[in-house]
Amino acid sequence: MGFRFRLGMDPAHSPMDSSKHPSGSPCLRIAMWSGPRNVSTALMRSFGSRADTVVCDEPLYAHYLQQTGLPHPMADEVLRVHETDWRQVAAWLTGPVAGQPRIFYQKHMAHHLLDSIGRDWLGSLTHAFLVRSPRAMLRSLLAVLPNPRLEDTGLPQQVALFEAVLAQQGTPPPVVDSASLLKNPEAVLRRLCDRLGVAFDPAMLAWSPGPRATDGCWAPAWYSNVERSTGFLPYREESAELPVRWEPLAQACEALYAQLVPYALHA
Repeated sequence: MGFRFRLGMDPAHSPMDSSKHPSGSPCLRIAMWSGPRNVSTALMRSFGSRADTVVCDEPLYAHYLQQTGLPHPMADEVLRVHETDWRQVAAWLTGPVAGQPRIFYQKHMAHHLLDSIGRDWLGSLTHAFLVRSPRAMLRSLLAVLPNPRLEDTGLPQQVALFEAVLAQQGTPPPVVDSASLLKNPEAVLRRLCDRLGVAFDPAMLAWSPGPRATDGCWAPAWYSNVERSTGFLPYREESAELPVRWEPLAQACEALYAQLVPYALHA
């Protein structure tokens, strides 16, 4: 995959400069690249609980479904409700943000970043990554996607994008492992905020239950657990057992996960 984009652009010419919060500093646009079933929606809830932050939910999903034709739950409604042109999505993600927030948190699925999508706009974002133990992820994914492929896990795309960001900026972008996050949310969030250059906000540890206007229209198919939650759920040790037919996929996922997890933030 050819992830080629510029980082550290001159702020005078960066799309980031088009949205200021009241103190006059640029809006920080955090692109959190996850795979499915990685507590990514809970982490979006966490950032959405900050008074200085607005969030968006998988903005490239409709384009991904349009291009791949995959039979995901509620695919027809996603295509009808959400923007399918990646250029329009990229312009929105890097353009002015209503309300002049300090932070624009963007929850992305890494596999939605198809090879056909341009990369130049990625230079306006601050990248971070969310991963989960592959076998636990696959057990959860199989419950909603009966025949996943390696590319459906987002791991190949996460590794490629991580390596591109590392090569461009010379330092590794932050990686959050979901197990560490659930075991000690405050400590890991403090470290994440520090790496992103923002102050930790205790509001990130709790939220009200229910849906959000910022959730994608696919929420009824995927978000039942997070809609009942009021914070990060306690970590539970998860079984590593999978049906034997999924062992090759699990091993491929573990090899990719092993390239990212050494960079994970810990309490």
